[in-house]
Amino acid sequence: MQIGEMAEALGWKLLAENTDTTREVKGCYCGDLLSWVMGRAKADDAWLTVMGNVNAIAVASLADTAGIVLVEDAALDADAKARAEQQEIAVYGTSLPAFETALKIASLLG
Repeated sequence: MQIGEMAEALGWKLLAENTDTTREVKGCYCGDLLSWVMGRAKADDAWLTVMGNVNAIAVASLADTAGIVLVEDAALDADAKARAEQQEIAVYGTSLPAFETALKIASLLG
C-alpha cells in the first residue's frame, strides 16, 4: 500500500508538501534514537517517531524509509519541512501514540 493511501485511510495529516506519497509501505519502525533507527529501520518502512527535525529527514533518507509519521502531534520544524520537500520525503502527523499507529499500520498491511 502506498504511504499516501495509508495516510488517507488512517487520517494522517501531510506536513510536507510536494513529497513522494507513492512509496510502498512494507512495514513500520518505531524509534526516536536516530543512530538506532539508521541501523535498524528497513527500506520501505513507515518510520514512527516524535523527531521532527532536519536530522530525522537525513536518517529517513539514509534508511530509505517510505516516509516519516510524527506521532503524538509532534511538530515538524521549518528547516526539516524544507529539507523533506527538497528530498521528496513524505512526512505525516497523527495525534495517536506510536503503538496505536503501528497497530493500525499492521492491520492495513495484513
